[in-house]
Amino acid sequence: MTDAVPNLADIVAVVVTHQSGSTIDACLTRLRAANGVAQIRIVDNASSDTTLGIVQRHASLDPRVRFIGNPDNPGFGVACNQGARAADAGWIAFVNPDCMVESDTLSRLHAHARALGTDSLLGTDLVGEDGVHDPAARRRDPDFAAMLRRAAARNLSVPSDPQQALQPVDAVSGALMLLPRVLFNRIDGFDEGYRLHAEDLDLCRRAREAGAVVAVANDIVVVHVRGVSSRARPVFVEWHKHRGLWRYFRRFEARHRTWPVRIGVWAMVWLRLPVAAARAAARAAG
Repeated sequence: MTDAVPNLADIVAVVVTHQSGSTIDACLTRLRAANGVAQIRIVDNASSDTTLGIVQRHASLDPRVRFIGNPDNPGFGVACNQGARAADAGWIAFVNPDCMVESDTLSRLHAHARALGTDSLLGTDLVGEDGVHDPAARRRDPDFAAMLRRAAARNLSVPSDPQQALQPVDAVSGALMLLPRVLFNRIDGFDEGYRLHAEDLDLCRRAREAGAVVAVANDIVVVHVRGVSSRARPVFVEWHKHRGLWRYFRRFEARHRTWPVRIGVWAMVWLRLPVAAARAAARAAG
């Protein structure tokens, strides 16, 4: 399989950091050794831990690595757009600082995209350090009206189809995704109105609406050490998760729904927030 993988260095890896000191060294070490990576752009959102020193060391060792430091935290989507627009490689890989790629991860994903022969936005299978598969790797679009009728509809995960090396889905995880720059430009990148969470659902939906294929490469597995930067601020994360879902609903679904359904979705999202925030805070404390 290795012989069939193109070794074209035409990918910029964009990494958004915030308090990522525990994983960013391993992440960048792997990205620098990855086939096909022509540029690496790290955008930091006001880290106060060891992140900046680690990133600066990598930048001093590798001319492909460049760094953008934001004095505040404008959000994940804003930073992703900054990193993508600070490079000119033909393909953009968004890689979380807690994702550990192998040397051929991005080049194999690139090969999948090239074989499709059309615009695409691709993700990979994701597993935790414990080997448990991340359900966010394959998702369907949220159906908020269905969520009101049955709690099971809130589970957006889609089972893996082992018969398909490249499995079409509605959405992949923003932890690792690859798309061509022409598609990124056509859909104007991430919607910067999201601060944290649901921006990947939004990006995938707009990519599909633009005619692109969204799919998961089931034959490529990446370790994702989830939630490293969010464990210290669980209430903040839950607030923006719920805010992101409400924005997504208003953008894509609200105009097709009756006023009672809109009110019901509003209540479902916002009345659930205190409970979700309390649970997240308890998990972080315990």
